[in-house]
Amino acid sequence: MRATWSGTGSVEDASKALGFSRAKGYDLVRHGEFPCRVIRIGRKTRVVTASLLRVLDSGEPEYSGARTEHCAPS
Repeated sequence: MRATWSGTGSVEDASKALGFSRAKGYDLVRHGEFPCRVIRIGRKTRVVTASLLRVLDSGEPEYSGARTEHCAPS
């Protein structure tokens, strides 16, 4: 199943997988406290799938307190 997942996913889907609401997920992103690696691509905020899988597997935040990374749109 993992082979069919893209490199990034939505904050909404990642929040659901982690057990909290979409609103809470975006609040955590705004405060740099989302437990997975989060990137900005243009105006979109995306969660790195590999990071989400590691957090789900370990139960430990991967980038606690990290600020959102910014990527230029391609």
